[in-house]
Amino acid sequence: MRRRTFLGTFGALGVAGVAPSAPAFAQERKSGKLKIADLEFWRLEGQRETQSGRTPISSLYMKIRADSGLEGFYGPIDDEAAVVVDQRLRLVVLGKDPLAMETLWEAMYRSNRHARTGLFMMAISAVDNTLWDLKGRYFGVPVFRLLGGPTRPDIEAYASCLGYSLEPSALQKQARLVKDQGFRYQKWFFATGPEAGPEGFMKNVEVVRNLREAVGDNADIMFDASRHWDLNYAITWAKQVEKYRPRWIEEAFDPDHIDSFAQLRRATSVPVASGEHIYGRWEAHDYLRAGALNVLQTDPEWCGGITELLRICAIASAYDVTVIPHGHSLHAAIHVIASQSPVTCPLAEYLVQKMATYYYFEKYPPRLTGARFPLPDRPGFGVELDPAKVQKQTPVHWS
Repeated sequence: MRRRTFLGTFGALGVAGVAPSAPAFAQERKSGKLKIADLEFWRLEGQRETQSGRTPISSLYMKIRADSGLEGFYGPIDDEAAVVVDQRLRLVVLGKDPLAMETLWEAMYRSNRHARTGLFMMAISAVDNTLWDLKGRYFGVPVFRLLGGPTRPDIEAYASCLGYSLEPSALQKQARLVKDQGFRYQKWFFATGPEAGPEGFMKNVEVVRNLREAVGDNADIMFDASRHWDLNYAITWAKQVEKYRPRWIEEAFDPDHIDSFAQLRRATSVPVASGEHIYGRWEAHDYLRAGALNVLQTDPEWCGGITELLRICAIASAYDVTVIPHGHSLHAAIHVIASQSPVTCPLAEYLVQKMATYYYFEKYPPRLTGARFPLPDRPGFGVELDPAKVQKQTPVHWS
């Protein structure tokens, strides 16, 4: 769709009160000047059908409105990040040019001595991603086009099997089902670590054997320890399972233990992955400089948004390390992956159970065709709400 046509017809996101007004862009295009007029948060509530009946569901979305009426709309947003945006970052960006992405990122980052990590970086991510949506709508193109993509016709995903049983027969049944659905890669999550003793250790070895047996040799299997392990445990486990050729072991340790990741990588042929709790390019560079990772999994919802993830991808490519963004959410991650070389960003993470309802209120959520995401074709991230699913909408403020 041409930009002029899109901007002239861009109307409701699907719900009164959440929809952007129809802007008059002629003067804006002529002057080239935009200013951020407001930041808003909307709580959406509804009920979804489940096997046991109707279950309440809610999500938080963010809107950034320019003085012309042009808006960016993004979500779901983590509540704890939204609080920081509302109480701390709002005044930093109000009145500023929403298209000046680098300037705004730097201003947010330098606005508070604690902004380099944690909730502040999550808040910066929320603002940054919403601004990318606004910019995509302004130019009438998907975000990945602004980033230099596409680099491929679609995005392959791996199945992240959080929440499924590790009981051998149930695991093997689900693993075969995932493979039959077209996934060439699947990841499973260990429930225990050293605290479970020798019996628990052997169960964690058997999980790998059972999974390899279920999917055969022509599929990749990955594992997540959820920061439960210590170095000796991880090395011993890796030596036991190398023959099953795991694609990686993820988050074996707490993220501060960079040297443990590095030692594990040197001690085994099993690739080492981590990164969902890495904030910003500086922490990512510390891992890469230490030779700690084969796979970097920084999350654009947490690491500083699309703007920072692009910097991280550039650094990772210099170290020949793969970036596969953590799959807490999908919109930003898919667009970044679509803009990067498949050598740098080969895959997206798809949390099978979570994503079944995560975008419940959206009319056009990211949907797989087999195990691949078709490239989005709507301007920005293309978020539009489904009015049939939104029973209640409430503006939220913490200021």
